[in-house]
Amino acid sequence: MTERTEIAASRRWVVKVGSALLTNDGRGLDESMISTLVEQLVQLRGRGCEVVLVSSGAVAAGIVRLGWTVRPHLIHELQAAAAVGQSVLVQSYETAFKRYDIATAQVLLGHDDVTARDRYLNARGTLNTLLQLGVVPIINENDTVVTEEIRFGDNDTLAALVANLIDADALLLLTDQQGLYQEDPRQNPAAELVSLCDVNDPRLDAMAGEGGILGRGGMVTKLRAARLAARSGTETVIASGRVDNIVVSIAAGENVGTWLRTGKQPQNARKQWLASMVQIQGSVELDSGAVRVLCDSGRSLLAVGVRGVHGNFTRGDMVSCRDPNGREIARGLVNYSAEETRRIMGSPSREIEVILGYQVDEELIHRDNLVLV
Repeated sequence: MTERTEIAASRRWVVKVGSALLTNDGRGLDESMISTLVEQLVQLRGRGCEVVLVSSGAVAAGIVRLGWTVRPHLIHELQAAAAVGQSVLVQSYETAFKRYDIATAQVLLGHDDVTARDRYLNARGTLNTLLQLGVVPIINENDTVVTEEIRFGDNDTLAALVANLIDADALLLLTDQQGLYQEDPRQNPAAELVSLCDVNDPRLDAMAGEGGILGRGGMVTKLRAARLAARSGTETVIASGRVDNIVVSIAAGENVGTWLRTGKQPQNARKQWLASMVQIQGSVELDSGAVRVLCDSGRSLLAVGVRGVHGNFTRGDMVSCRDPNGREIARGLVNYSAEETRRIMGSPSREIEVILGYQVDEELIHRDNLVLV
C-alpha cells in the first residue's frame, strides 16, 4: 500500500493514550512508557507539528496510589481516585517534558466546556493560545466534579471533541491493541487487521468489540470517536502504543495501525458545520468597509465595523451579519453579548478594555468562526 500522505501532511495532532498503556495494566504509572511517549511527541513537534495530549490514567493511577485492588463503582470514590491520580499523572508528564525544556499545561474539560457555546469559545481560545506559545496541553476529563449523567464516558470521546474544538488534522488513539481487527483477536488469533477503511463504512460496527477492565473505552468507543472527529475533517488512526516509535512511524505516513479515513479538509468541514446551524439569535449591521473586508479578504469581524445590533444574543451564540441594506452576508459565533456589542460597536479593538473594563477577544467574530452565506 502507498504511504499515507494525508496523515503525513498533518500539522495539528491530538494524541490520546489509554489507561491500560500508562498504568502498566494496573500496577501503577509506567514511567518508562510515559518517557517513551513524551520522547516521540517531542520528535513530532520537531517535524513542525502542534501536539495536544489527551491522557487517560488518572483514575487508574489514583486507585493504585490509594492501595485499592479493584476499581470502585461509587461515583464519589471514582472522583476521589481521579483527584489523587490526576496530580500524579500530570507531574509525571511535566517531569518528562521538562527534560526537553518544553512547558506543559493541565486542562480539565467537562461536558459543558465543549457543548455550551460560550465555554466552547473559551476552551478553543485557550488551547489555541497554548499551542501558539509552544506549550503542550495535557487534557483529561474533569473526573473530580462531573457526575455520571454528563461525563463523556471515555477519553476517546473527549479526544474527538478536542479534535473538533481545535480543527485538528489528525487524531491518534493509542491503545494496547494493534488497531481495529475484522474479528476480536482474543477470540480468533488469526483475525485480520483493518489497515484502511472509510470511517462511515457500516461494516466497521460489527468489527468493534468492548473494552477491558481498566479503561472504559474499547473499539466501540474508538469507532464512535473517529466518526465524531470526522465531522470536523479530522483523520483518525488507531494503533498500539507498545510498538517502538509508533507515533513517529504514523506521522511519517507508514502503514501501521488502522486508518479510519474521512477525506475532508478540517477548515472546510468546520465551515460546513457553521453554515448548517440555523438557530440565529440576533444580528449585527455592518458598514460598507466591514462588508468589503469580510467578503473580499476573509478576515475577522471587528467591532469598529458594526453600526447596529439587533436581538439579545450572548457570547457564543450564532449571529447574522448584514450589510447596510439588510442583506445577510455572513454568520458566525460571536465573542461578545448583544449588550457588550452595543457598547463597543464602532470602536477599535484597542479601546474595548477601556469601554468594558475587560477584553475577551480582539475580534467580535473570529474568521475561523465565520462563514459567508
